Amino acid sequence: MSSIRFEQVSHAFGARSVLRDVNLHLTEQRIGIVGANGSGKSTLVRLINGLVTPQSGTVTVDGQTVGRHARDVRRKIGFIFTNPDNQIVMPTVREDVAFTLRRRGLDKGQIDERTTAALAQFGLSEHADHPAHRLSGGQKQLLALAAVLVAEPATIVADEPTTLLDARNVRRISELLQTLPQQVIVVTHHLHLVEEFDRVIVIEEGEVVADGTPERSLAAYRALLA
Repeated sequence: MSSIRFEQVSHAFGARSVLRDVNLHLTEQRIGIVGANGSGKSTLVRLINGLVTPQSGTVTVDGQTVGRHARDVRRKIGFIFTNPDNQIVMPTVREDVAFTLRRRGLDKGQIDERTTAALAQFGLSEHADHPAHRLSGGQKQLLALAAVLVAEPATIVADEPTTLLDARNVRRISELLQTLPQQVIVVTHHLHLVEEFDRVIVIEEGEVVADGTPERSLAAYRALLA
């Protein structure tokens, strides 16, 4: 589990401010982040592993400033995108999972063993040699999870991982995220996904407007929607 800290973090895209003076310390195992489209929540989580660099303020992971120690931080933080096609990089399912480990310099035996175990964990063994981009939407998201988790990060950040899925796969991915041993930080519009989390943060127009238990934070968010 990682200790993630935002200190006076602000960011803008051109003239549009998307985050303003955000201060957070994330240490819980299950953290949900909710907010309307354009509220800044996706930008917030992309700051955690350096996909976005803050224009002011600092983001640290276990005391390391993300901008200065991006490589070390990315070994600790696994990132899951909304659209798994954005992170599938190899032709077959097995190759895509193994690719992460090859970059870590493991030998072939270690790579094969861990890849096989990851495919089994996510129910992808029978698709191991299939073209990755021909999987169903749910299978692609499982592949994205497998390819990240095989590297054994301390924290998983998932940016709306169920948005493109049907109801059955929403449930499947939700159950997986609930039971992973890693720290999990999830941006979502599916509020039921974070109802049993340890903490939920509500972002509105680039600011933290609620932060606490799921019951309190989701009630505040529903009030905003109303």
